[in-house]
Amino acid sequence: MKIKAAVLEEIGRPGPYAETRPQTIGEIDLEGPREGEVLIKIAAAGLCHSDLSAINGDRPRQLPMVLGHESAGVVQAVGPGVDQFEPGDHVITVFVPSCGHCAPCRSGRPALCEPGAAANGKGELIGGGTRLSRDGQPVYHMTGVACFAEYATVSQNSIVKIASDIPLDVAALMGCAVLTGAGAVFNTGDVKPGCCTAVVGLGGVGLAAVMAARAAGADKIIAVDRLPEKLKIAKELGATHAVNSAEEGALQEVRDLTSGGVDTAMDFTGNVHALRFAYDATRRGGATVTAGLPNPKAMLEIPAVSLTAEERTLKGSYLGSGVPSRDIPRFLALYAQGRLPVDRLMTHKIRLEDINKGFDRLHAGEAIRQVITFD
Repeated sequence: MKIKAAVLEEIGRPGPYAETRPQTIGEIDLEGPREGEVLIKIAAAGLCHSDLSAINGDRPRQLPMVLGHESAGVVQAVGPGVDQFEPGDHVITVFVPSCGHCAPCRSGRPALCEPGAAANGKGELIGGGTRLSRDGQPVYHMTGVACFAEYATVSQNSIVKIASDIPLDVAALMGCAVLTGAGAVFNTGDVKPGCCTAVVGLGGVGLAAVMAARAAGADKIIAVDRLPEKLKIAKELGATHAVNSAEEGALQEVRDLTSGGVDTAMDFTGNVHALRFAYDATRRGGATVTAGLPNPKAMLEIPAVSLTAEERTLKGSYLGSGVPSRDIPRFLALYAQGRLPVDRLMTHKIRLEDINKGFDRLHAGEAIRQVITFD
């Protein structure tokens, strides 16, 4: 079938993207679902820094590629062997397909699925190959989702079914911003009532973490960013303190607020300097969590002795260290209770045709979460 999609044509074009247009809008071909796959009509798709990192070259991808990994939509058709979904189901996409059989999947860590990671690395679906093409040549899928398009063919292991009364624009944010940010709080960081935590980097993922830390009962939630407007929003969403990391003495301010450092510091920036700030803001015996994705060449330096002498922990968090089929319903329940106001993350609704301008806005820090909505 012919679909309209945004295709990334070249990596590293300079901004403004609204003028240089690294993504072109046009018709491409989409193959229907094969064994174990479903066809989804995309209703809403969020713009994320992970997409921007493919555009600016921080995390190179195969080209041409349809980006987008955070979305929600409605199942249109199912392929052979699909017995958990049917046409009409409302679903959220997940950016790591899980095979269910490899060692990480068997141990309850689907975010580390080995066949899923291999497929994502090749820009293909976990079932092998691409379902997108243009003029007979393959067009690659970002993380098995490729949702900057009217329709997507994805593995049944890349979606989670949700109730039909949940707004699909809100639901879309669950697939990355909330799953990653809230997952880092509840799963990786194990934030508990009464603890002190810092959230470094207040994009959509970081602000989701702020909300989740409040829902988890953290006593002090210190929001850290360089942009005053984002610090203001973080206070509105539950942060007890706000620290501008661009100002002199910011690290000492965090330490003074917490008698030496936080129990858990979480970095969502993809910047090693911010990650080091988070590490230095963590108390003796505490945990530093990072869900950022820096350029693969970026290196982090820390005092190695601190890991032993101070019993420090440095953890990575991918997909919120979560199990999407378990965590997404939990986070949706918190949203329904008003304890995780995900809709507050949505600052702009845009058309697919405005996607390049949207990434200019994201690069400038002028948006939290922008959502493409499709008619």
